[in-house]
Amino acid sequence: MSPPSAKAQAIIASRVFDGRQMHGARAVLVQGGKIVGLSEPGDVPPGYARIVLPDASLLAPGFIDVQVNGGGGTLLNDNPGADAMAAIARAHRRFGTTGCLPTLITDERQAMARTIAAARQAVTTPGVLGLHLEGPFLNPARRGVHREDLIAIPDMHDADMLAELRGIGACQVTLAPERVPAGFIARLVAAGLKVSAGHTDATAEQLLAAVDEGLTGITHLFNAVSQMQARESGVVGATLADDRIFAGMICDGHHVGAVTMRAAYRAKGATRIMLVTDAMPLVGTDRDRFILVGKEITLRNGRLTEANGGLAGAHLDMASAVRNAVALIGAPLEDALVMASLTPASFLGLDDRLGRIAPDYDADLVALNSDIGVVATWIAGAVEWVQRPH
Repeated sequence: MSPPSAKAQAIIASRVFDGRQMHGARAVLVQGGKIVGLSEPGDVPPGYARIVLPDASLLAPGFIDVQVNGGGGTLLNDNPGADAMAAIARAHRRFGTTGCLPTLITDERQAMARTIAAARQAVTTPGVLGLHLEGPFLNPARRGVHREDLIAIPDMHDADMLAELRGIGACQVTLAPERVPAGFIARLVAAGLKVSAGHTDATAEQLLAAVDEGLTGITHLFNAVSQMQARESGVVGATLADDRIFAGMICDGHHVGAVTMRAAYRAKGATRIMLVTDAMPLVGTDRDRFILVGKEITLRNGRLTEANGGLAGAHLDMASAVRNAVALIGAPLEDALVMASLTPASFLGLDDRLGRIAPDYDADLVALNSDIGVVATWIAGAVEWVQRPH
């Protein structure tokens, strides 16, 4: 090991969860933005600056959110571009999110093209891992708040447009597999994109054919997808039965019932369920309304709804999702943390550098108090947010 630099630090916590195992009091050694290893608090090597977290603090891998539409007053659809993507990532750092995919829902093709072009710059911002395009290749029968007039059936020229994201971080496309031509999903996968099914009325057979073609994810399981029935398993049944599929789940107590979430967790386990926020711009603000694709969305009792009462995204952050996974699903804290970090890292193919506190992993970390509230957030070893004394 090279001699520690002036920036080498030892972050000392009462407990450390390394992504697989819970430890007692440990020092997490960080140098050059990477994890060096763990040590006993009394055995920190010379040259490391000691940072002692408050009593009862837990240090864990930073949270990764693969579906985040907005935050801090910013909505990506309002200003498709690198500045908005960076602003969304910054807004969610206070909630322990160290990596995210800012998400553009169905919009004009010009907005899509502008966002795709901006993604290369955006991924240079700490915390922006890539881009998530949710639409427009969806099923109008399951469109939710997405504009029906912009929903489209793609052709291979659209696949070429999406393939421009090749090599730009980790990017995700949500589509309805029953609405895309044969070979479309395989083309996106060949370009390095992660493909998910969402806003879809696919049968189980159609979904599994898409999985065979390379689809690996489900966007907000149980919401805006075909449900499980006695003789047609739908997207839900196929997802619960197939270990190849990662499933995002909005754990806010409004989108999916607690018993239903518990059933999904028991069927797939923490290594295939990802906590996602589907956050809108009101997260991190004191506002109670905003405009989404021309519709006024109102926040009331923790629910975001359009005028007809339909849900329109979520008023949720990742720390709250972790707390809810413990309280509503009954998951052990360790599993809740895995669903918020290592599992989404695995889905994105980034689990060789994110989602664990282990040598050579990025020093993307979150410190939590005993109530699972965020104390501090680090990205690549740099403090990005810290709780101020009241």
